[in-house]
Amino acid sequence: MLVEQSVIRQVIAEERDEFGVIRVVESGKYRYLEFGEGAEQSCVLYDNPLWLKYDYTRAMVLASYCHPYPETALFLGLGAGTLTQICLAALPLQDVEILELREPLPRLAMEHLGMRDDQRMTIRIGDALELIDTAETADLIYLDMYTDLGPSVGHLAWSFLSKCQDKLNLGGWLIINQWATLDGKPLGAALLRGMFYRHYWEIPVKEGNVILLVPSSFSQSPPFALLREQARMFEAEFGYDISYLIDQIRSASV
Repeated sequence: MLVEQSVIRQVIAEERDEFGVIRVVESGKYRYLEFGEGAEQSCVLYDNPLWLKYDYTRAMVLASYCHPYPETALFLGLGAGTLTQICLAALPLQDVEILELREPLPRLAMEHLGMRDDQRMTIRIGDALELIDTAETADLIYLDMYTDLGPSVGHLAWSFLSKCQDKLNLGGWLIINQWATLDGKPLGAALLRGMFYRHYWEIPVKEGNVILLVPSSFSQSPPFALLREQARMFEAEFGYDISYLIDQIRSASV
């Protein structure tokens, strides 16, 4: 007879700010960051925060290797800090700037979600739509701003997306975690095609998201040979594969 064992969910921390509830929940070997009424934002394998459970974060890491030697990065949205942590560990970054809307989040991430402080990291609290004007330029920019209701308005705001691309150094890449619509296209596909002149690439992932790879110039395209080489080195160092996502890379949806 098979006996199902339910995994107990335990609330580790819960705080409220002007935007609502922030909660850290432990379930088995994982800890989850939740907003509002249980809207999951991030998942962390607590014993090894550098292990990424979901394909969308793995795809964002893979996209980072489009740049041969990134030294600077700008993260728009922190979440549990898992993407920031793996990028600091895997890439030759020297300076990282993070814009995070919710003031308690960096502290909760460090206290309960395995995020570590790093002298290369600067965290600024506030609305990225306002702070983007004073952000430093970067080789890599990650846009991953979500609330309990879905993506921030910045994910579909022409002026904000334009500012993000303008903040890229020459040879840089803007990497966007975008919701997918029922037809598998990124949310706001028509706007994105006009915004970036169809010169970007997509990685659809099984969580129902599409990762966008937007270069700083028309001369850039994904370096597939480099991606495969870096994916092999990544697996050797961190113990899990990201190379299977390379075959999912496609041109901008029409």
